Amino acid sequence: MSEPDTSTAEVARLYPAVYELLHARWALHEKRPSPETLAVLQHLARTGPLTVSEAARHFGRALSAVSELVDRIEANGWIARSPDGRDRRRVLLWLTDAGEAVLQRSQSVLSLEALDAAMTRLTPAQREQLVAGLRALVDAARLSLPPRSPP
Repeated sequence: MSEPDTSTAEVARLYPAVYELLHARWALHEKRPSPETLAVLQHLARTGPLTVSEAARHFGRALSAVSELVDRIEANGWIARSPDGRDRRRVLLWLTDAGEAVLQRSQSVLSLEALDAAMTRLTPAQREQLVAGLRALVDAARLSLPPRSPP
């Protein structure tokens, strides 16, 4: 394998610093969602409201275990329960705005606040160059991947 050119080596050297300085972090006092909680929030975000029984079936877990998990998630304000408008015997679980926010934050690689603070220190021209360069790098990376074979 040949040696990478200078710009490749420089990007490889700078990337860890960008990640270290700007990656999303949770403060010690913040409630961080567990993997199980994230799975429920992601499922609700994809499918929309569902009952505890439907969630238990989907995850292949006991109804009691999912019910306890849902209670904890609801206590954090990340989901809400409400009667089904078509069948009042059914209670649906809904993703709240707070749940959507914690889900988005959990899936974010970079802290938007830290990134924004750093970006404001750049001139408008530097910001445009950075965005254009990153866009070009993403496009080039996509083109350099081998084609995927159908499943």
